[in-house]
Amino acid sequence: MPIRVLFLGDICGRPGRKVLHKLLPQLIKEERIDFIIANAENAAGGLGIVPRVAEELFSMGIDCLTTGDHFLDKREIRETLKIEPRLLRPLNYPPGVPGQGVGIFDKGGVKIGVINLLGRIFLKVVDCPFQRVKPVLSDIREKTPIIFVDFHAEATSEKRAMGWFLCTQVSAIIGTHTHVQTADEQILSGTTAYITDVGMVGGFDSVIGMEKDKVINHFLYRTPIRFKPSNSDLRLNGVVVEVDRESGRALSIKRIEKRCPS
Repeated sequence: MPIRVLFLGDICGRPGRKVLHKLLPQLIKEERIDFIIANAENAAGGLGIVPRVAEELFSMGIDCLTTGDHFLDKREIRETLKIEPRLLRPLNYPPGVPGQGVGIFDKGGVKIGVINLLGRIFLKVVDCPFQRVKPVLSDIREKTPIIFVDFHAEATSEKRAMGWFLCTQVSAIIGTHTHVQTADEQILSGTTAYITDVGMVGGFDSVIGMEKDKVINHFLYRTPIRFKPSNSDLRLNGVVVEVDRESGRALSIKRIEKRCPS
C-alpha cells in the first residue's frame, strides 16, 4: 500500500498555527495521511521559529519541520537546532551553522528521508544547493528510497532546474518560500512529484501573510516597519503526495487549499 505524505506550505505566525489547530486533524483523516512535513521558518511572529512554537507544531502531529532563509532570525532556536532532529535547516549553509539539513524518520516501520535546501537567486549567499545535495543522496538511498526535498527558493527557474536535476533520484521536490501556491503540480518523468511552490498556511487577506497596509507603507516610504501576520481569510495550502513504499516512486500529487470557518 502506498504511503501518503502531506507537505504544508510556509506557516505564517500565530494565525497559521490557528489554522492548523482547526483544520489539520480532519485533513489527516480525510486524506489518510501517514507522514507530515511543514515549512516553519515563519511560524513565530511571521519571521523565524522558537522552541515553544516548534513543540506546538510537533504536538499537532507534524513529523518534520523544514526552514529557509529566516531560520536563525530568533536566537533562541539555535540550541534546539543542535538537539532536535525533527527540525531541519538548509543543507547548503556553511559548515558550523547549528542544525542538520537532512533527516531520516521512521513512521510505522517505513523510513522517509527529508532534505532541506535554500536557493541562491535573490536570497542569501550560501553554498550551491545543486553541488551540496548530490553527495548526500547516495547515503540516504542506502537507508530509504523515499526522499522528499524542500527547496526554499525565490526564482521559478531555479526551482524548475532543481526539479529536473533531481528527477528520478528523489520522490518529491516541493518548492517553498514565495507563499503563493502554483498550479504546476506534476510527476516528472513518471517518478518524481514536483510543484514550484506549495503555498502558505495563514491569513490570505494580506501580502504573503503579512498585514497589507504595513507592507504597502514599507514599499511607499522605505522606512523600517514591524510587519504583523494577517489574521483575516485564514487558509491552508499544501500537497498530498502518494509514494510507492518499495521503489520511492511518486504515484500522484494533489494540491490542497482549505479555508478556515469564520
